[in-house]
Amino acid sequence: MPLPYHPPVKRSVEIAGHKTSISLEPLFWDMLRDAATREGVSVNALVARIDAERIACDTPPGLAGAVRIWLVTQPFVAVDTRPALG
Repeated sequence: MPLPYHPPVKRSVEIAGHKTSISLEPLFWDMLRDAATREGVSVNALVARIDAERIACDTPPGLAGAVRIWLVTQPFVAVDTRPALG
């Protein structure tokens, strides 16, 4: 299994018809894509929702930080693929 350490990758997203870019580590891009798939929305739509939540805060973080925070605070459903013992 490759190590998860990798510099951020910049990608374009569209929020409310405006293009912007976000720099996230590949691990976070994978998590974001998976979360969007689970929720049945596009990555752009999920980022737009995170952005709306972010700007409603008293002291909003940057967009990339808000995406990371949102991702790590979401309930995680793990699938145990280990063989059963016994």
